[in-house]
Amino acid sequence: MPAVLLTGPPGCGKTTLLLRVVEALGVPAGGFYTEEVRRAGKRWGFRLVTLDGREALLASVDLKGPCRVSRYGVSLEAVEEVGVAAVLEAARREHLVVVDEIGKMELLSLRFREAILSVLQEGHPVLGTVMLTPHPFADAIKGRPDIRLFLVTREGRETVFRQALEATRDMLRSRPRLT
Repeated sequence: MPAVLLTGPPGCGKTTLLLRVVEALGVPAGGFYTEEVRRAGKRWGFRLVTLDGREALLASVDLKGPCRVSRYGVSLEAVEEVGVAAVLEAARREHLVVVDEIGKMELLSLRFREAILSVLQEGHPVLGTVMLTPHPFADAIKGRPDIRLFLVTREGRETVFRQALEATRDMLRSRPRLT
């Protein structure tokens, strides 16, 4: 099984849970997570942050251009030069590959989709989040037989944390360099 993925509605705590699992594992990991950027108390955009501390503005209401999700302009440059690079570097180093998230903004990038398919097909261990709403690419990933998918809800977060942690440990047991 190359991947453990968390899914759920926006704001249910997928990213927080993902980072808790990574911390609890204590294994070499690389990749990225996303976080909200707020201005004057309102969501203004999203930042992409690599596990080794690099950051890039993923999307904001002020970004112009053809790549848009809802009211946000999306920076394909951030996805590809920071996010994809971090995913591929984690795979190259044979670390746990962390991807938060396989979502609408990231999926605008063909290079991102190719990188996700590549790490999965090559059997790299992946811990990530994936959008809940229907999307052809995300649905194909969620439907793969080598994926363990967990639904995160506010009420069930602790249970899902324990289940995802154990599933990720199981996935990593076949990779003694990581455990």
